[in-house]
Amino acid sequence: MRPGFFTLSVRGIIYLLLGLAAVFAIVPLVWLVAASTKGPDDLFSYTFFAPRATTQNFVDLFTTVPFGRYIVNSVFLASTTVIVQLFFSSLAGFALAKYDFPGKKAIMIVMLSTMMIPGQVVMAPLYEQVYRLGLVDTYPGLIIPGAVSVFGIFLFRQSILQVPDELIHAARIDGCSEFRIYRDIVMPVSRPMIGAFCLIGFMGAWNSFLWPQILLHSSQRFTLPIGLNQMIGLYTQQYGMLMAGTLLSVLPVIVLFLVLQKEFVAGLTAGAVKG
Repeated sequence: MRPGFFTLSVRGIIYLLLGLAAVFAIVPLVWLVAASTKGPDDLFSYTFFAPRATTQNFVDLFTTVPFGRYIVNSVFLASTTVIVQLFFSSLAGFALAKYDFPGKKAIMIVMLSTMMIPGQVVMAPLYEQVYRLGLVDTYPGLIIPGAVSVFGIFLFRQSILQVPDELIHAARIDGCSEFRIYRDIVMPVSRPMIGAFCLIGFMGAWNSFLWPQILLHSSQRFTLPIGLNQMIGLYTQQYGMLMAGTLLSVLPVIVLFLVLQKEFVAGLTAGAVKG
């Protein structure tokens, strides 16, 4: 049965609106690319691309500031944080989804309640604890406080709930240990959630600014957000170089999203029906 004129009209309007939304969403990125290729004389003379494109902003970026070091620091911290969060959050989600123990519901309520507390509220006592442990101005001081993600535990619990109990019971009958069940059965089935969580966790760690700004004092340990903030001058500002640094800082996230977009959508919809 062929769709009617009304159905085709509605579908065309929807596609038109989605196309306009996509254009509005991509305009800031196009403007950022254009600004990073402009010279000082063209930066405020043209809205988008100037007739004379230049790569001098990128050259200045890597020669005047240790931008390469900032990239390495951010990649290391974001990747390590995601790996640590993935391990502990998936383990906790597996326990809350497939084990029955006293206080299970109370633990879930307390965990979800902590998500309503802004992170800025606990930064003062958290900094005191990190200071007492001697982890100020260190990478462990950034990684350890965020080693467990309550949001990640909730996501993995919802995903692992869909793993059939019969599959786990059969593995136990065959002699599998609990950790092997987690590693060889639960985690492969939860692959979409792994992709979604890795993307969300990487973006959060990559864009984190306030806590690293408070904790890190040595410039050789600065991450990209701190490094970009240090480039803002008091009396003068090299906007072209700042735009080039901003562009390079958002490209890894864009590439990661393009790689994991299918897992991201599938992971967020996992567990939407069964709770």
